Amino acid sequence: MKVTLLGPQRRPTVDAVAASLPAGQPIATISAGWQERESDDGELSSLLGSRDVNLQLYQRWRDVQERDAEFAIAERRLAEVLDELQALYLLRLDRELQAVYAIQRRTGAERLRAEVLAESIGAVRNLDEAHQQRVSETRLEFYQSLRPHDRPVIASHRAEVDQLLGDACALVVTGGHVGVLADVLHLFNVAAALRSPVIAWSAGAMALAERIVLFNDRAAHGPGQPEVYGAGLSLLRSIVPLPHARARLLLDDRPRMAVFARRLAPARCLLLGAGARIDIEGEGALPSGVQVLGDDGRVAALEAA
Repeated sequence: MKVTLLGPQRRPTVDAVAASLPAGQPIATISAGWQERESDDGELSSLLGSRDVNLQLYQRWRDVQERDAEFAIAERRLAEVLDELQALYLLRLDRELQAVYAIQRRTGAERLRAEVLAESIGAVRNLDEAHQQRVSETRLEFYQSLRPHDRPVIASHRAEVDQLLGDACALVVTGGHVGVLADVLHLFNVAAALRSPVIAWSAGAMALAERIVLFNDRAAHGPGQPEVYGAGLSLLRSIVPLPHARARLLLDDRPRMAVFARRLAPARCLLLGAGARIDIEGEGALPSGVQVLGDDGRVAALEAA
C-alpha cells in the first residue's frame, strides 16, 4: 500500500498530492485528532477539490460513548490503567536516560565508556519494548473482553467506515491529538478497511507507525524525555516519523540525538520538515535522500540501499 508522508501543512502541499489522484472519486478524510473541531475542515475540503468525505471518527466515538454505557465505562477504566502504566514507565525511563547522559559526559577510557554506554542504551531499549508490550497486552485484554465487533453500535459504525473507505480513492489523515487519533483508528478498525493510498502529516503520520513516540525537547518546563506511547496502525514499519522535528527537537545537541536514534534502532527516525513529501510503497523502504537521524546524532540524507 502506498503511503505519502507530508511536512506540516501551514503552507499546504496536500493539494498537489490530491491533484494526482483519480479524478471524480471521493477522498476519505480523518480529522479526529482535532477532537471537537473535527468538522471544521472547510480549508482541507477546498484543498482536496471539495470531493472529501470526512469519516467523522471522533463523532462516531462520542456516539458510542452515549449509546453503549458498558463500553464507555470500561474504556474510562482502561484509560486510567494506561495512564498509570505510562506514569510508571516515565519514572523508570527518566532514571535510565539520566544514567545514559551521565555516561556520555564522562571522560577516561574511551573503549570502556563506549561499551557501558551501549549497554545502557540497550537497557533503555528493553524498557521501551517491555512498556509497549505491556500496553499492547492491556489493550488486547480490553478488546477481547468487550469484543467491539459484537457490539451493535460499534459494529454499525465499522461497517459504515468500511463502506466509505471502499468507495474512496485515497485516505487523508490530519494531525491533532495523536492519542485520540490512534484510539479511534483502532476502535473503528481502519487498518482492516484500507484499500487505497494513504496521505498523512503531523500526528496523522505518527499514527501510521508501528510505534508511536512522543517527543518535545522545547517544552515550556524544559526538555522532556522522548517516550513510547503505544502502537499505531503499523502501515509504516521500522520508521519513526518525527513531525515538526526542527521545532520540537534539540537537533544541535548531537549526543542527545545520538541516544534517540540508537535507542529506536533499527527503526529509522524520519524528519518531516516543511515542504517534505515522502512516498513509501511496497515493503515500506524509505527513498534515498530523505532526512533521518544518524547514530552519531547528525541529521543526514539517507543513502540508497
